Amino acid sequence: MRRDLMDILACPMCKGPLTLTVAKEEKGEIVTGSLHCAKCKETYPIEDSIPNLLPPAMRKKP
Repeated sequence: MRRDLMDILACPMCKGPLTLTVAKEEKGEIVTGSLHCAKCKETYPIEDSIPNLLPPAMRKKP
């Protein structure tokens, strides 16, 4: 995921702003991390450079 996507991303549940936490970044690409919504207290994972913005009930459980 590129950092400039933060300008257009919003929480899919409440449309609130998301806060980015980076766990691993390579060549300007966020590989792993999370997006957190303070408004509805939901966290969305970023894995393999792809943010998973599905509602919690629709995400695959590992």
